[in-house]
Amino acid sequence: MKSYVFLWKLYDFYFSLHNQLVLKKHASPLASVERNPEDPSLENVTSQVATTYQCFEPRYKEWCDIMRSPARMNRKQWEFVYILEVLRQMGCIAEGKRGLGFGCGQEPIPAILAKQGCNIVATDLDFDSAYEQGWATTQQHAATLEAVNTFGICHGDIFRRRVSFRVVNMNDIPQDLRGFDFLWSSCALEHLGSLGQGLKFIHNAMACLNPGGIAVHTTEFNLSSDEDTIDAPALALYRKKDILGLEKELQSMGHNVLPLNFCAGTLPIDDYVDLPPYHSSPSLKIQIQQFAVTSIGLIIKKAV
Repeated sequence: MKSYVFLWKLYDFYFSLHNQLVLKKHASPLASVERNPEDPSLENVTSQVATTYQCFEPRYKEWCDIMRSPARMNRKQWEFVYILEVLRQMGCIAEGKRGLGFGCGQEPIPAILAKQGCNIVATDLDFDSAYEQGWATTQQHAATLEAVNTFGICHGDIFRRRVSFRVVNMNDIPQDLRGFDFLWSSCALEHLGSLGQGLKFIHNAMACLNPGGIAVHTTEFNLSSDEDTIDAPALALYRKKDILGLEKELQSMGHNVLPLNFCAGTLPIDDYVDLPPYHSSPSLKIQIQQFAVTSIGLIIKKAV
């Protein structure tokens, strides 16, 4: 355990230094930068895009420390921070609150929420299906409850008492998954077969919530085009018009989608697009085929 802590601190120092050097190269020090009003912020979180500014806000580092993950400009890390910060600001992280996670894999969110007193049902695809799709050979799939607490963030006894694991296909949500105060998914709905299947999942998942419950989803966002995109069984890249169409449909059903901020960042480094093989940082925007892609987060409050 001592060696683990030492390595974590070493990595934390390295990435903090690395990020500061990258910012110095591409932009003025963040402390001297006045946030553009259009830029998304974690201070007053809404439905928004991953940007550099957010990665240097104090609450970003706070969540990274809790996750035991050195803070860096990485869109996958941003997704975890974004989901946790949304749940905190929405009052979902509290003793006895019930949460449902879709496609959890080995992400740290269930353990963090359990440590804060929430009761969590963490779900993931069955092993055979995950293996066929390539998830089982990476750290992006969980087949057991223990796999969801890989980082040891939550004490084992508390974790086992507050977290349960279910095998769930997001295209076929079991009817008994009901009565939750909040739910989330992190970069999972774009792998459900098509653009339409991912949007259908968001609609279907609302049935799992209590009236007034909160749904938080992150997914791939196409920055290059509002027309051309990828719509394939393994990956779908959502466009601005897809998100706006979803917002309209959900609102017609009485749900509330928190205001959408499509600003992709105004700092010079926000123009940087990472190329394969992708780096750990900076990697808020990446190239997939001919498209520049980042992550977008959506917050939906169920009709009362």
